[in-house]
Amino acid sequence: MSVPTSAGVSRGPVAAAPTVRANRRWWDSAADDYQSEHGAFLRDDGFVWCPEGLDEAEARLLGEVRGLRVLEIGCGAGQCGRWLASQGAVVAAFDLSFRQLQHSRRIDEERGSRLPVVQADAGRIPFAGASFDLACSAFGALPFVTDAGAVLAEVRRVLRPGGRLVFSVSHPIRWAFPDDPGPRGLTADRSYFDRAPYVEHDEHGEVSYVEHHRTLGDWVAAIVSAGLALTSVTEPEWPAGHDRVWGGWSPLRGRHIPGTAIFTCVRPDG
Repeated sequence: MSVPTSAGVSRGPVAAAPTVRANRRWWDSAADDYQSEHGAFLRDDGFVWCPEGLDEAEARLLGEVRGLRVLEIGCGAGQCGRWLASQGAVVAAFDLSFRQLQHSRRIDEERGSRLPVVQADAGRIPFAGASFDLACSAFGALPFVTDAGAVLAEVRRVLRPGGRLVFSVSHPIRWAFPDDPGPRGLTADRSYFDRAPYVEHDEHGEVSYVEHHRTLGDWVAAIVSAGLALTSVTEPEWPAGHDRVWGGWSPLRGRHIPGTAIFTCVRPDG
């Protein structure tokens, strides 16, 4: 995948505002290459949860969506939201990157569809409380935010009582291994418990990309502290016959360690 050039990499704390600015710029710069490289795999109206290729059409982690009000968090070019709409859901979606949303508009124009999207930061979801029956996110927003608990609390706010959230992120165990699809990526080279984010800097020393690490326990704690109840965790296995490499995800690594964690949560009644 071709991405903006980084002049340096570090590991250390980054506040919320610089994280948002950096990742907005990064995704605006990377969106064209991202859609060119991964668009066919994701499909214009497909719901692919992860690089392992787990497809919602078969997995049904969301259950029946017909007639439900659904929010997609970090929608990219809207592929998942478009599939949900094709299943009868009433969908709204948002993303931090304007360029990603331009790709969503491009796909809509090519297909004659219309997915309602808005540019927004996941820390300030621009919808009223109890607006949605279901929220979902396939690697959108949550791996890239400083305070996942605050974002989850925002999601809880916009869900009706009894509403559900299902989201996928990089499996926390991956943090202990190099992001390498080959043999080098099978040997841990850092502590799983090192929560320092991965930070890239541009040629001027400014933060240009941030990805935050949380252990499995951190994710559970963030979900619970946001007032959500965790009902299941899915760890997709690498499927036989799937030979696609996506960054650090590969058949070799997928046979040994999980690459993705999918959390299913519910906003309790009351």
